[in-house]
Amino acid sequence: MTYNLEKLEELSGGDQEFIDSVITVFVEDTPADVKALKQAVASGDFENIYRQAHKIKPNLDLLGMQEAKNLVLEIENDARKREPLAVIEDKVERVCGMIEDTIKVLIADFRG
Repeated sequence: MTYNLEKLEELSGGDQEFIDSVITVFVEDTPADVKALKQAVASGDFENIYRQAHKIKPNLDLLGMQEAKNLVLEIENDARKREPLAVIEDKVERVCGMIEDTIKVLIADFRG
């Protein structure tokens, strides 16, 4: 499974409306964040890479996307250390793929 709602369910106290709203915001807003992260990498803007990765991280945590969250933490650290862009780009492509796949699954699971 690409996501796990345990943390979100615990945080919401089982409020399905709240869970649905968090999922809706993730599905609708995260593609723009993914695009901004990819653009930051393409332009070699380490500060913006860090900022965009940091912005995405809490949502990954809320949705129990641990592998993607760990990758975003690595991206943040790599951007801070100004690691080679090729290293960062590879991680960004992987995490963006995970996010895009999860969005498709969430749409199928909650709007299907």
